[in-house]
Amino acid sequence: MPLIIVIALLFLLKYLEVSFLDWLSWGWIVGLAFFAFLWFEFFERMLGLDKRKGDAHYEEMKKTRIKRSFDKKK
Repeated sequence: MPLIIVIALLFLLKYLEVSFLDWLSWGWIVGLAFFAFLWFEFFERMLGLDKRKGDAHYEEMKKTRIKRSFDKKK
């Protein structure tokens, strides 16, 4: 997500022609956006990073449910 924010800020600052971004070409910004697209659509799935976040949530729910179940039996 921070990568998307950086890209959005770069687009905005370049569009508004902020002076310290004069040296930066539009190609670099578009290239960075293309890299972010590839990352979130393909590489993140290939590495399993999208599932890991979801699995952690379900594991926490499972632990809570098991703990609650054993506490009721006592």
